[in-house]
Amino acid sequence: MFLIYRIATIVFYPFFVLIICIRKIANKESGRSCTQKLFANSSKLPHEKKKIVWFHGASIGEIRSVIPIINHLINTNVDIKILLTSTTLSSGQIIGTEFSKNENVYHQYLPLDVPYLVNKFLDHWDPSIAIFIDSEIWPNFILNIKKKDIPLILINGRITKKTFKKWKLFNNFTKIIFSSFDLCFASSEDSYKNLKTLGVKNIKYFGNLKFITSLKKNSILEETSKNYFDKCKVWCAASTHKSEEIFCMEVHKKLKKTYDNTLTVIIPRHIHRIEEIFHQCIKLNLKTQIIKHGDVINEGIEVILINSFGVLDRYYSYCKSVFIGKSLKKELILVGGQNPLEAASAGCKIYHGPYVYNFQEIYQFLNKINITKQVNNTEELTKHIIQDFKTVKNINTNNVEKINAFGKDILNKTMKELIKLI
Repeated sequence: MFLIYRIATIVFYPFFVLIICIRKIANKESGRSCTQKLFANSSKLPHEKKKIVWFHGASIGEIRSVIPIINHLINTNVDIKILLTSTTLSSGQIIGTEFSKNENVYHQYLPLDVPYLVNKFLDHWDPSIAIFIDSEIWPNFILNIKKKDIPLILINGRITKKTFKKWKLFNNFTKIIFSSFDLCFASSEDSYKNLKTLGVKNIKYFGNLKFITSLKKNSILEETSKNYFDKCKVWCAASTHKSEEIFCMEVHKKLKKTYDNTLTVIIPRHIHRIEEIFHQCIKLNLKTQIIKHGDVINEGIEVILINSFGVLDRYYSYCKSVFIGKSLKKELILVGGQNPLEAASAGCKIYHGPYVYNFQEIYQFLNKINITKQVNNTEELTKHIIQDFKTVKNINTNNVEKINAFGKDILNKTMKELIKLI
C-alpha cells in the first residue's frame, strides 16, 4: 500500500502543480508559498550549528496552539532553533507577526508529500525532532523521518469519527503510519481512543492544547480606536464564514433599535472576502469601514470590518459579547466550530450556532462555567447581547482564572514529556 501511495504522489504531481497555480491566480498562494510547496526551496540555514526543532501545523489554529510551547523552548534552551512549517498564507502571516523579531525561529511552507521533495526538505534542514500538530498526517514525510531516525511526535492529535473510519479501510498501512510516532498527545478522550486503535503506542491525554493559547496576554487597541469604542456599545462577530455576516448584520439592525450607538465588529475567518462583506453591508445601508492596523475610525461608522490577521484579542478586550462563527450552517454538522478560548480568556460572553463539532470538548468545558451559550436565530442573539450591554463589567472575568489554570496545567505536563525527547 505504501508503494502505491508513493507512486500516486509522483504520478499526480503535475496535477498538484496545476492546483497550486490556480490557487496563486486566486490569491490563495504567494510566489514564496508556491516555490516552497512545489520545489522544496528552503530558507538559508542558521549560521550557528544548533539543534533544529521542527513544528508543522496546517493553519492559524494549529500554529497558535503551539506558540506558548515554542516560546517556552526558546526561553529555556539556548542551543536550539525552531523551524515552523505551515500550509496556508494566513498561518504564514501569523508566524510573521509573532516571531518577526526572533532570530531563533524560521518559517517556510511545507513541500508537497512527494518523495523527492520530502527528501530534499529533510536533507536541507536535518531536524533533531519533528513535531506534527493536530491531524497533519503525511505518509511520505512520516516514513522518511523514521528512516532518518528522527524522533517523531504528534501533538494535540485529533482523529474524528469520520477520519477514523477512512484510516481503518487501510488497516496495515495505517498501523505502519501511526506506530511511527514516538509520542502522541491526544486532543480529547475520543481522539485518544481512536489514535490508540490506529496503532499509536505511546499516547497521553492532558487536555486540548488550545487551552494554552488562553495564557497569551491581550494586546491593546490604538488610542484612536479606543476613543471611538468608548463612545459605543460594542460587540464582535469573529471567525465568520459566508452567510454568517448577513446574520450578524441583521442582529446589528435589531440592536440599533435599543442602542443607537451600537458598534458591530466583524472579523471574518478569511479576509480575502472583506470586499464582498463590505458590499453586503452597503446594500443594507449600514455605515461601514474596512479597518487595518492603525487606521482611524470615521465618525458615524456603525460596522467595522477587520482586515488584519492576529488581532482578535485586541478587539475582544473591548467586547462583552462575542459571536464565534463557522457554527450556523447545517452542512457544518461534522466540521463546525472555531476556537472560542481567546474570547473566553478576555472575559467575554460567547455565543455560537448549533454546529461546533470541531471544538465540542472545549465548548462543553466553557458551557459548564457559563461562558458559552448556543443561539439559533437573530432574535435570541439580540436578546442576549442587549442583556450583556446592561452589565457594567465583562461577563466572565471571574472564570478567566479557571481557564488560565487549566491551560497552565496542560502546558506544564506537556513540556515535562516533550523535553525528554528534545
